[in-house]
Amino acid sequence: MNQIRVGILMGSDSDFPIMEEAAHILKQFGVGYEVVVTSAHRCPARTADYARTARERGLEAIIVGAGAAAHLGGVVAAETTLPVIGVPIDATSLRGVDALYATVMMPGGIPVATMAIGKAGAKNAGLFVIAMFAAKETDLANHLADYRREMAAAVEAKSLALQNKLSGG
Repeated sequence: MNQIRVGILMGSDSDFPIMEEAAHILKQFGVGYEVVVTSAHRCPARTADYARTARERGLEAIIVGAGAAAHLGGVVAAETTLPVIGVPIDATSLRGVDALYATVMMPGGIPVATMAIGKAGAKNAGLFVIAMFAAKETDLANHLADYRREMAAAVEAKSLALQNKLSGG
């Protein structure tokens, strides 16, 4: 496995089906990661220790998924100077809007980059980390450019297939 460069945190193992989207992206780009369940509320000392020691353990960014009050991203960001990317998770009757607000409304001084609610947000968090790393790593920049070209080609192919279907072809 590649050197672990990114931490993927979540408040509960039930968040993994969403956060695994970030893991898939990092794996696809060959960036090593670890996945950890920790809670800002239920185990605050464990969470703070993880964040405080992240840099010395070789991490370069932390992706955090949290629902409801979604304090995990803010707590982690308060304990490290590494970039923290928050993914709001739909875990309550408010369908993730509560988590979005809790994550995006960090007070000035302790930023948490915030993605969309759910799987799209987790996927984009992984891609955001790749883009940050690609700023200084040519191989990753080239891989990211290829990834985007492949996405565009897939859209064009789907459009052509639809046009052929609609024209009876």
